[in-house]
Order: sequence, then C-alpha cells, then structure tokens
Amino acid sequence: MNQSLSPHSPPRKRLGFFSRLLDPTSAAERYRLVTAQIQHAEAHGFDTAWVAQHHFHEAEGGLPAPLVFLSHVAARTQRIRLGTGIVTLPMENPIRVAEDAVVLDLLSGGRLEFGVGTGGTPESFSAFGLRSDDRARIYAQHLAVLRNAWAGLPLPGGDRLYPAGPQLLSRIWQATFSAAGAERAGLAGDGLMLSRTQPRSAEVTGASLAEIQNPLIDTYLAALPAGTAPRILGSRTLFVAEDRQRALQLADVGLRRSLARAAAAASGQAARFGPDAPLAQLLAAYDVHVGTPDEVIASLRADSALARATDISFQVHAIDPPHADILRSIALTAQYVAPALGWQREDALAPQATASFPVPVPALA
Repeated sequence: MNQSLSPHSPPRKRLGFFSRLLDPTSAAERYRLVTAQIQHAEAHGFDTAWVAQHHFHEAEGGLPAPLVFLSHVAARTQRIRLGTGIVTLPMENPIRVAEDAVVLDLLSGGRLEFGVGTGGTPESFSAFGLRSDDRARIYAQHLAVLRNAWAGLPLPGGDRLYPAGPQLLSRIWQATFSAAGAERAGLAGDGLMLSRTQPRSAEVTGASLAEIQNPLIDTYLAALPAGTAPRILGSRTLFVAEDRQRALQLADVGLRRSLARAAAAASGQAARFGPDAPLAQLLAAYDVHVGTPDEVIASLRADSALARATDISFQVHAIDPPHADILRSIALTAQYVAPALGWQREDALAPQATASFPVPVPALA
C-alpha cells in the first residue's frame, strides 16, 4: 500500500481495536464483554486496543475510568498494547493521572499508549466545577503538568513523581479535529489521533473524511521536529460480516438508534436527517464502512487519509452490533481486511486465528 510518510515510514502498520463499551446491558456486563473482545482481538494478532472515557452518559460510552479498566484488561492479556482514546484531561487532576498511568504501564509490562484530548460533552464539565469554554486552556495546563511529572521534574512544593514515567513521554497521542490541534501535536512530537468521523462545517458539508483529515496530516507532518518519526492513528467505523444483508440490517438498526439519540440531544445530525432517511445517507453521514470483506476493503482503499496512517484502529460504533457479531467482525478484519491495507501479523507464523475461534453468528432478532 502506498504511504506518504517517507523518509520515516514504519516497516508495518499497527492494527487496533477501539471499543466504546456500548453493549445494551449493565455496566458490569459491558466491561466483561469488552474485555472478551480485546482478548479476542489479541488472539487474532491485533497490535493495540483502545477505550474512550465518557462521564455520566450511559449512551455515550459507559466508561468514566479507562485506566482502571485497562488495568483489569492488562491482567487478562499478554501482548496487546492498551490505549486511552481518550482521557478527557481537562476534567482530571494531571498528577493523579500521571501516577495511575505509570503504575498501569509498569504492571502491564510497558504496554500503555496514552491518548488525551479536550473532549467530553459540554454539560459534563459542570459537575467538575468547570466551564466547557475553558477546556482548551485547562487542557494545555494539565498536559504540561503531566509531561513534567513523567519527566521527573520537581512539582509544586518540590516533590517528584514516584515512580517517574519518562518512557511514557514518547507514547502520548493528541486527538483533534483542527489544524491548530494537529500542529500542537506535531510540535510536541506526539502522536496524532484522527477520529472515525468528524463534524462538517457549512462550507464542507459534502466533503469526505479524507478531504478533511489530509490537511490535518499535512499540518502535523510539517510541524514535527526533524528526525521525529510520525505517529498517525486513523480510526474508522468498520463492521464486517460474511452475509452482506445481515451487515446492512444491523447497520440500519444501530445508525437509527444513534440518530434517535442525536434527536433527543438536538444535535446537528438529527437536524440533517429525519427518522426515515435512507440507510445509504446514514452510512455516508456517519462515515461507516460495512459489508463483506471485499466490500469493506474496497471502501477503505478509497480513503487516502487512512492510507497515510501508521496505525489503523477499527470500531463498530455507531453500529453497535451484538457481541457475537463483533467477535466475528474482529476475526474477518484480521484475516482479510487489514492485510489488504498493508498490515501483517507480528506473529506471522502463528496459525490462522479463525480456526481456533469459531464464532457462531446468531439469527437477527
């Protein structure tokens, strides 16, 4: 696959699984199911697993404590790298986050990838005594404190972090929708996290995700210090099934559920589409890749921004299919889709994972 990252292109792309913990069940069962999904991804050769942080809103993500959850996952996996995508840093005490992250990294054998951002729904900030309008300023302050703590520099009062975490300084990823954020990540030598979908302004309503994100990649690469290898994570919504009709049926159910939540929140997506919008319009609006392996491969190959990523990460949100279908999609992604995009299993001599993990596909309810 052609990449536009020379002279620093890595020898292989890394493949990630991203979960939002949105299974329609209790919180405890959500955590159990996603743990199983990450274990399944590891068995199929995935390099990374990512989880998002969301406070308060069950329908948004269901995981307020990603470092606690990843500690649980670390004890049940051996190789897969564990990432936050993202920690909403403005709402956190940066020294406590620095401490928890170092402990997790040490206990997991150095497997933590630390993604941060300004995110979070605006109303969530009030519970923390913060204003959403201040998020960018607080984020910059907290990220600076976090870096200093991991570097072992004196903190206010003279104390230093124990244990220090200088190894984590090279594993920071910054999520952004903007050129300014991409430049900030590049200047710091951090990784750039690109979302599975992205808001379109009135000027670029019909633009593809690649058309929006390629300029961010250009800005990031231009800002990187000389000699710093780029790290670009391209996240995409992906659902693969042998049965195209089943894949489309599940996509229709999940995307209309997302549209109903958007309508309840009076968000922009609901204003653009009514409840009877054709599925094809919803797939395009939510930047979804869905279908058989061959169909998904063709769809993803048309994404020039994804082609430039050093890391590719796939999630099933906003389709949110049943657990068994997620497991099957993971297997098909590793066996067919990701190799077609330039990924190779690190343990290439291992037997095909699908032979060891047959996953029945239940009938659509």
